[in-house]
Amino acid sequence: MTQVWRVQVLTVILCWLQLARGEDQVVLSGTAKLSNETLLWGPYRPNLYFGVRPRIPKSLTTGLLWAKVDSFQDVQKNFRHTCEQHEGMAGYGWDQYDVRLGGRQTIHDAGNMIDITTEFVKIPGGQHGGNWGVRIRGIPREDAPAHLVTSMIFYAAIEGFGNLQVSNEEDDLGIEGTVKMKGSSTELGDFTLEVTEGPESNVHPPPRHKSYDSKPLDRSIVSSLQVEDANIWQAKALLFQHMKTEIDEMISLYGQENAPPPWQIFTIANNIREGNMHFVQKVFDGAFEFDVTFSSGSAPAPVTPNAISDAIKIATKAFSDRFSNVLAPKAPFNKSKYQAFAHSMFSNLIGGIGYFYGDALVDRSYAPEYEEENEGFWQETAEARQRQGAVRLEGPAELYTSIPSRPFFPRGFLWDEGFHLLPVADWDMDLTLDIVKSWFNLMDEDGWIGREQILGHEARSKVPQEFQVQYPHYANPPTLFLIFDALIYKLQNPASFKDSADPLESIRSAHLQNPENAKDYLRKLYPLLKRHYFWFRKTQWGDIKSYDREAFSTKEAYRWRGRSPTHVLTSGLDDYPRPQPPHPGELHTDLISWMGMMTRSIRHIAETIGEVDDAKEFQSYETAIIRNIDDLHWSKKAQTYCDATIDDYEESVHVCHKGYISIFPFLTGLLPADSPRLGAILDLISDPEELWSPYGIRSLSKSSPNYQTGEDYWRSPIWMNINYLAVKALLDIAQSAGPHQQRATKLYTSLRTNLVENVFKEWERTNFAWEQYNAETGEGQRTQHFTGWTSLVVKIMAMPDLSGVKHIKEEL
Repeated sequence: MTQVWRVQVLTVILCWLQLARGEDQVVLSGTAKLSNETLLWGPYRPNLYFGVRPRIPKSLTTGLLWAKVDSFQDVQKNFRHTCEQHEGMAGYGWDQYDVRLGGRQTIHDAGNMIDITTEFVKIPGGQHGGNWGVRIRGIPREDAPAHLVTSMIFYAAIEGFGNLQVSNEEDDLGIEGTVKMKGSSTELGDFTLEVTEGPESNVHPPPRHKSYDSKPLDRSIVSSLQVEDANIWQAKALLFQHMKTEIDEMISLYGQENAPPPWQIFTIANNIREGNMHFVQKVFDGAFEFDVTFSSGSAPAPVTPNAISDAIKIATKAFSDRFSNVLAPKAPFNKSKYQAFAHSMFSNLIGGIGYFYGDALVDRSYAPEYEEENEGFWQETAEARQRQGAVRLEGPAELYTSIPSRPFFPRGFLWDEGFHLLPVADWDMDLTLDIVKSWFNLMDEDGWIGREQILGHEARSKVPQEFQVQYPHYANPPTLFLIFDALIYKLQNPASFKDSADPLESIRSAHLQNPENAKDYLRKLYPLLKRHYFWFRKTQWGDIKSYDREAFSTKEAYRWRGRSPTHVLTSGLDDYPRPQPPHPGELHTDLISWMGMMTRSIRHIAETIGEVDDAKEFQSYETAIIRNIDDLHWSKKAQTYCDATIDDYEESVHVCHKGYISIFPFLTGLLPADSPRLGAILDLISDPEELWSPYGIRSLSKSSPNYQTGEDYWRSPIWMNINYLAVKALLDIAQSAGPHQQRATKLYTSLRTNLVENVFKEWERTNFAWEQYNAETGEGQRTQHFTGWTSLVVKIMAMPDLSGVKHIKEEL
């Protein structure tokens, strides 16, 4: 059976690939269709510990809940559903995961004394995205009692015009064997969804109360509800509401003195009827296992337990093989002790990809206060925001994206996403380009993309009300352009795919194997990229002329809008010290650096697709920006780059807070190997009394009076995204002839080692990746399970080992 199924799967894949390999015009459409099919299904509800849905608005959605049910007091707080911080977890996440094949997640639920694994796999075939299945296992932890009773609840619901019904005959005692559902929708066609009984080794609580006679726990309990689409996401609340009715009836029937045991009383009703949401409850004593399968009516065959077993083996081997080929850690991180860490960090990044659909709150008032042109502007903008006269719901819109953190930031963040996609681009460029396109499809007609995508009621439930509204004059660092640089670099330095054993290689790298397809992709996106670029220039400009600033260009200066005395949230660096008080004449070093990077990137795109005149225009902008970075932001006195503001005498002055801001032209690749500024920048980076620490580069200098003050969000901690840019910039200098090559090599080697070793140490100690790391102790802090840009550690591990490189002679 195993070999037959494996041959069947490989045959289907090969047929798909054959379809995609034709004349050049057919390649793009065939491969694009195939790519969409392999990406249709996934655990695209990353805010849940486990929840599967397709990339289709208003469609089938599923989820999993569980709890230890051995006492009346703790059951409600023990039920798991949405990922939460500090919920009694000893760690959780994907051990291995590939978005096109599936993988294994382990949830170490210390609070419920059980370790749960979800092995999710996709099985190709048919016209509607194929089949999928998940094997759910529970193993009591070492401190669990001899008879650990666990209640598992799987639910499935259909939104919109589809239908989903339980097809088992109703039985007041529950369902013996497999619970079967049938459904259909326009996009999915006909399908079946089954929850199996599991192996004979499963044990259920024995009868200990008269109530067991009417509700035996060796059967599945199934209850159907009719729920409004807008409320389906509140599955846990709906479950508790429904369960309370059952509890009240049992207490009324048996009384407080003769109440059933908690595992009997905390159950749903046996109530199969018409509805659009169905709960399936199973109660286990000790270890357990069962499968959930989705079988498309157009697939060659339905999913079976054997098919899931084989698919798990194939997905596991395929992941390990591909990781070894495209993201293999280089020395000194190529030892076996780092393997599970590297696999986990990348898998949780790519396993955090979600599909989001819904409306968003936007302030379209275009109030003049938002231009921030007057002194004291932050008070005016605060008053304008309070009016909220033009705040409205826009959309719905859809977004396919990875996320920073499943428990705390389960939604799309614009500046995070460019960093997220850097490792993903090495793994699966076509997936990456699909996500990039999804983001640019959110753009309005002016060129604005909301920096935080809070789509729908479920997303808004995780965000304080004061942060829900998005403003069309606020920007965010344009990190998605890092991905265009990565794409063009790969096109200019083509890899050989002939020896790849991955049967999905021609899908993952379709645009790389067929450069004309990549150029076509860029051509289609190019109008949006230009619109976005010129929106930046129009809305985030900085004032040179009014203050008689001397600079190469009178136009290339930039200032973040969205400033307050304590924060510049739009910059991404939140509480990093800025000039005080805020002034409309400020100029921001980080923003002009981002603009330089963005300009260089769009120039490369224009050159790639043959837009010669545009490329010349962008080249002139780029030259002016680089010249103005020095003219406007370099402080001879401080020997670093600084923000600028206007003093009491209406003069332009530098305000220097040494830290990430000071090195931004270096971080964004705008300083060449022979730059006269580079030596001072390397001095700042390498000084232990300034930015250097044993765990990475500090966000703010240790010598600053603002160090570790106030909120201390970006005022000392080590952030992986900025440290990645530093490692990458050091590597570029180390591999280029110049006066600082040898020094850059040493700094690169030390920084790379410090970063990886610290994140690895904290992962081993806590079982989590963290949002940031303490500059004095290296300890992970703030948001746990922050597997967004902290996963860049995988990219750093895959960088070359230069520890043994000796440069013959440094240039004078």
